[in-house]
Amino acid sequence: MTITQLRAFLTALDRGSFTAAAAELDTSQASVSELVARLERELGVALFRRGGRRLVPTESALALRAHAERAVGAIDHGIETMRAHNALEAGTCTFGVLRNAAYYDLSELLQRFHERHPGVRVRMVGINSALVARSIAAGEVEAGLLVLPVDETGLTITPLFRDEVVFASARADAPTGPVDLAEVAASKLVLYDAYAGWDDPTRRQLRERASARGLTLEPAIEVENVETALGLVSSGTADTIVSRSIAESATFPAEIRVEPFAEPLWDTIALARREGADLSPAAGRLAGMAQEMLRTRMRRHPGRIAPE
Repeated sequence: MTITQLRAFLTALDRGSFTAAAAELDTSQASVSELVARLERELGVALFRRGGRRLVPTESALALRAHAERAVGAIDHGIETMRAHNALEAGTCTFGVLRNAAYYDLSELLQRFHERHPGVRVRMVGINSALVARSIAAGEVEAGLLVLPVDETGLTITPLFRDEVVFASARADAPTGPVDLAEVAASKLVLYDAYAGWDDPTRRQLRERASARGLTLEPAIEVENVETALGLVSSGTADTIVSRSIAESATFPAEIRVEPFAEPLWDTIALARREGADLSPAAGRLAGMAQEMLRTRMRRHPGRIAPE
């Protein structure tokens, strides 16, 4: 039994003849008649009494009707859903973003996407880059923007730009000029992304450099959000590290001074997706827009450079 057979049966039932059903289905009368005959043979029942000007349905036909309508309706609904999905008129897109997404103009990305595709529901999951990578690898998130390095295997990574990481302090006796890592290790630090901890890619780079020089980095305070950390830095409680994009944002506290590292430190912002997995049309479009927008902004921003 096929959907084509059921569709031919229902159309003949509604139109009252194979000829009228053929016109409705844009096929030949013989084709419709054969589809119904095959269905009858498979079911072992007669569905119509032939011979008059109109087909007369049997009790079996009337009993089959509701089941056939449900089956054909489900297929038609599925086809329409897929068409709307592929035309970006419906569906849900789940996209991962790095913790400090707001500093990379991603709210504007969402606004643009929603204006173009208002029927698509977007779930923007804003968690630490290490967790974004795990979620993509596990298939929980289709794609996402993250900071490198990440450990997850099975990902396709497209680096977009590098954002310089700088030392931030409001202390009167804070270092001026390029900051040596030993000065950072001697500072009282407040670090954000407390949940991810040293899995955070920026922290991880810093700790690996410190370990290579025999230095120990231990934050005095850990918080989840960069804004909380900057509040503590503003008060002179502790120092921190931030990207240039954060340091040059309109909301960055004026009393905080930033200095580069003597050995420059960079966050590499990248687009990640699961290796070998096809993105949904919505996720593919959002990823493409993110890539185009961020690369364009990178060229206008003195603290960002192309990836190596």
